[in-house]
Formats: sequence, C-alpha cells, structure tokens
Amino acid sequence: MKDNAFNGQISGRKEIHAEDKIRFDCHPGVACFTRCCKDADMYLYPYDIICIKNRLGISSDRFLEQYSIQAIRDNPYFPSVMLKMSDDEEKTCPFLSPEGCTIYKDRPFSCRAYPLERAVARTGDENGRKVLYFIMRHEHCLGHKESREWTVTEWIEDQQIELYNEMNDLWVDIDSIFRANPWGSQGIDSPALKMAFMACFNVDVFKKFIFESTFLSRFDLSGEIIEKLKKSDVELMKFGFDWTTFFLAGTGPLCGFH
Repeated sequence: MKDNAFNGQISGRKEIHAEDKIRFDCHPGVACFTRCCKDADMYLYPYDIICIKNRLGISSDRFLEQYSIQAIRDNPYFPSVMLKMSDDEEKTCPFLSPEGCTIYKDRPFSCRAYPLERAVARTGDENGRKVLYFIMRHEHCLGHKESREWTVTEWIEDQQIELYNEMNDLWVDIDSIFRANPWGSQGIDSPALKMAFMACFNVDVFKKFIFESTFLSRFDLSGEIIEKLKKSDVELMKFGFDWTTFFLAGTGPLCGFH
C-alpha cells in the first residue's frame, strides 16, 4: 500500500468517498489472522520510522540497518524504504509474535490503513491536491467477509490514521521533487541523493549533521527552532524535508535563513 503522488496507476479502480461504507474487520477470530504479516511488501515512510524506532528505543540509523531494505519501486529516481522480513520460511514480519503485533500502537501506515488505500492527486496550481481513497483487496484476506461496516471517516478515526496522513502529505511534496530526477546523469549514485535520504529518513544522523558540522554557521536559525530540533524527532523530520527542498529546488522556508 502506498501513500504517494497519484500517477494514474489506480485510475481503473473505483474511488470511494468519506461517507461511503466499507465492510471489513480484523481480529484473532478471523481465520487468516496475521497472514498479512508474512512475506509482505511493506513500504515505510519517514514518520513510520520515527514511531517504530522510538518504540524500540533505538536510533534511526540502527533501525534502517536492522529492519529495512532499500529498493527502487515506483519512483525510478529514489529508493523506497521497505520493511525487512525475517529470514525464516514464512518471511514473517520481525515484529510478529504468536499473540500478534508487538508494536501494534506504532504499526506502520500501510498496516494501519489497510484495506484503505490513499493517493494524493495533483490539481491545478502547484500546491493543489486532492485526496483519493480506494479499497485494497488481497485474496488471502477474509476480513472483507466480516459483517462489520465503517464509513471511510470512521475507519480513519478508529485506526488513528489522520496524523499519519498529515505527516505523509509532507512526504508527498518531497517525493514529487525526487520524481523529477534532481540528480541528473549521476542518478541514484549521486552524493546529493545520499544526503537527501539521510535528511528524510535518518533523523538521528541528520541531527548530528545539524549540531556537529558547520550547518548552524550557514543557517541563521532562531533559538526556538534550534530547541525544537533538539527535542523533537518530528520537527527534525519536517526540517529535513525543508532542507531537502532548499538544497535541491532552491525553494521553501529555509530560503529566509540562509
């Protein structure tokens, strides 16, 4: 499941709206319970990584090394971060136990939103966007046969998806820059790509870059901003997006601080 700039790949599927009802439920009594936690092709977004690595009490650098892989998927100019499945016969999620998910409260967006698939369509002006919703169906998933019904809005509220949507919308803007191939002929081997990846996905290393390099001598940040960056991974992530926009596109909030 992806939360990305809409590229037409789901244009053949029926769009659903906020008050439309969906029939779905997932609980231990469903025969396929945890089947979706095995051999999954799971996208991870920057906010996912912050939530999970903090839940585990490890650095973003360690999380990326231990629990993720990078792969070129729908964006040929920037690697997607995917959850690394365990090296067992069933390729289970590393956070799956016999009782279920061990990080359920902080599970990734893709787990959280299923069966709802969300896309962001560009509309008209540069900053315009339209949110589209679709239903994802996997053949093995019996949750679609359960009797419980929800509106799209109710599902989003129940699964606590709204904050993830807000954070992922910020990522869509950065992903759109990457899709324009700002690396030129160097492609995915570009040093600039590696810096952008660090700023977007590896907040703990990005924090060291800000506070242990000449960064603060080149950007005149207020004391309030600096304190936020010291205390909040989410603020670091947002700042990383702004910095990436600045150094790749020459636009964004940081233009006023340089």
